[in-house]
Amino acid sequence: MLDAVIVDDEIKALQSLTWELTNFSDEIKVMASFTDSSEALSYLESNTPDCLFLDIEMPKMDGFQFIQNLKNKDFPVVITTAYNQYAIKALKNEAIDYLLKPIDTDDLKDTIVKIKKFNSKNYTAERLEKILLNFNSKSINKKITINTDGKLLFLENDEILYAESDGNYSTIYLSDGQKIVLTKKLKEVNELLPGDSFFRIHNSYIINLNKIKEFLKTDGYVVLQSNHKIPVSRQKKSDFLDLI
Repeated sequence: MLDAVIVDDEIKALQSLTWELTNFSDEIKVMASFTDSSEALSYLESNTPDCLFLDIEMPKMDGFQFIQNLKNKDFPVVITTAYNQYAIKALKNEAIDYLLKPIDTDDLKDTIVKIKKFNSKNYTAERLEKILLNFNSKSINKKITINTDGKLLFLENDEILYAESDGNYSTIYLSDGQKIVLTKKLKEVNELLPGDSFFRIHNSYIINLNKIKEFLKTDGYVVLQSNHKIPVSRQKKSDFLDLI
């Protein structure tokens, strides 16, 4: 059974789609429906449906803006619209499918098949991710796990030089010259790194202690083996000296 959420500012359209979906009671049920896009966004912050049916033409924010404002995107989105010119744009905006109003029963059946395939694929990926994380947590040579761009990276301590903050984003710099950009604040990155090897030397930087080549006392910088110069904040200087 699939749990669906419907967002459509037109009450008649919302009721019509609810009725259509109810006819597939052995396949899908409506867990919530909204005519107010802001209320729908708030609901979806703490509830994850199996699919979302989303109208395009809405007064407060259109469907594409709604998708961009979604914090949780772990479910397929189906665009519902009376205008087929939105189809290509809908699919480019992370929608799994689109339905033209009035919604055709056969089209709805095809969409449900797509939703099931999408969820089945994601379920398998989610299970595999849990297996890998569990294996790594029990491994003697435990690695640092970085989740980015739809993949898991398992890194050795020595592969990381330092991490740098960029507001709500962070960049991890590797010994081989690669960069990993994460949608995480530096505080969150710090929690991923083992405290015996890494130290937050500045509000904007975390360094690998094993990669330090020099400490320039007068200038207040450390120089890494890669020749990167990283500033040491005054607040962190004492704790840093205790470590080295």
